[in-house]
Amino acid sequence: MTPGWAGAAFELVGVGLVAEMPTDAERRRVLIAEDEALIRLDLAEMLVEEGYEVVGEAGDGETAVRLAEELKPDLVILDIKMPIMDGLAAAERIAGARIAPVIILTAFSQRDLVERARAAGAMAYLVKPFQKSDLVPAVEIALSRYSEVAALEAEVASLTDRLEIRKAVERAKGALMTTYGMTEPQAFKWIQRTAMDHRMTMKEVAERILAETAGGEVSQQPTV
Repeated sequence: MTPGWAGAAFELVGVGLVAEMPTDAERRRVLIAEDEALIRLDLAEMLVEEGYEVVGEAGDGETAVRLAEELKPDLVILDIKMPIMDGLAAAERIAGARIAPVIILTAFSQRDLVERARAAGAMAYLVKPFQKSDLVPAVEIALSRYSEVAALEAEVASLTDRLEIRKAVERAKGALMTTYGMTEPQAFKWIQRTAMDHRMTMKEVAERILAETAGGEVSQQPTV
């Protein structure tokens, strides 16, 4: 299944872009998957020369997925054509599990392949043969885009969580007002004070109030 965010953060990297070399403090861990050993070696050497750390290498997509799950690298570079499992299938697995950003490596640049790479969740697409001046920008673009997407997803999750809390508290206030005759300010203060006294979240208190009042048999005072 295609990750919902995949299409918004894809870059086709060409010649002539410039990226700063990472410092030791931000040394990035990279996993490489390429079935041609010589290309894999060249790729690893380029990355190491530019300050990245190659933490694993694979010659097929299945091994790449397994290593990605085990090593949790900062970036995965996948050749599009590999035995057992191709790069697109591996990219979909890795991107779908939110393990790391993915760069697709291929000798072809047809639009359909670009679209398939984007749909699989790749953050960048690098065409062979490539130079170090092509590789580094691709890596930095993929890392940057992935960070942006992760931050956006976290913000959406936070907003969703806050909305759920607000809904639960509003319903709990209504239950306290109906069942115990509290005013709205009194109900809110009771939820807030109870959460503090019992070291609970307001959502947890609200859910317990709703569970108690939903049963029909309630005590003279609300309990948590």
